[in-house]
Formats: sequence, structure tokens, C-alpha cells
Amino acid sequence: MALYSEKVMDHFRNPRNVGVIEDANAIGEVGNAKCGDIMKMYMKIEDEIIKDVKFETFGCGSAIASSSMATELIKGKPVSEAMELTNKAVAEALDGLPDYKMHCSVLAEEAIKSALDDYRSRQ
Repeated sequence: MALYSEKVMDHFRNPRNVGVIEDANAIGEVGNAKCGDIMKMYMKIEDEIIKDVKFETFGCGSAIASSSMATELIKGKPVSEAMELTNKAVAEALDGLPDYKMHCSVLAEEAIKSALDDYRSRQ
């Protein structure tokens, strides 16, 4: 079995939703001191729907793939649904991550929740 699934490799090589949303009304940033990965999520939320989401990630291929997949899973969704996204769902959507890379999917979940907490604090 390959170390990484085809989906992980695709999202690493061709990440979706990379960049900054200048007029974002939800911004979250998280990091993992142990591995050095940093994720920043930007969202544009209108009427409790995530109209746009972008990310910047400094990290390994699994971190980039997890960020990319997470944005795909929440784009166009209600805030309430995005708050329920788990790292397990991100990893499953990528057809799995090695155990020692699961923290990357945790960072993606935490970055989304951090951005949504920021959104709530602005209301």
C-alpha cells in the first residue's frame, strides 16, 4: 500500500482554495509546535452560509492536503454544519492519512473552528 492515497497526493499537488480573502469576516489561525505546521483559514460568511473559504498553510503535504479538503467540505455549507466537521471526516474524505499524520487533519478542524469562533465574536 502506498504511504498516501491518491486523494492526498491530488490535494497536495493541486490544492483547492489557496489564498487570502481580503474582506473575510472570519479568520482563524492555529499551529502545532511539535511539527511546526501553521494553518490560517479565511471565510466570507453571508446569512450564516460560508460563501467562500481560502487557506494558507505552512507545513507538510498532509497539512496542505488536509487544509484543501477541509475547505472543499465546508464551502457553501451553513456555519452550523461546518462547526460539526471533524478531523476524522477530513481524513476519511482524503481516503485516510497515516497515523503519524492525523494531527494535520486535527489542525484543519481547529483552523475552521477558530475562524468560526472569530466570526461569532464579530457578531
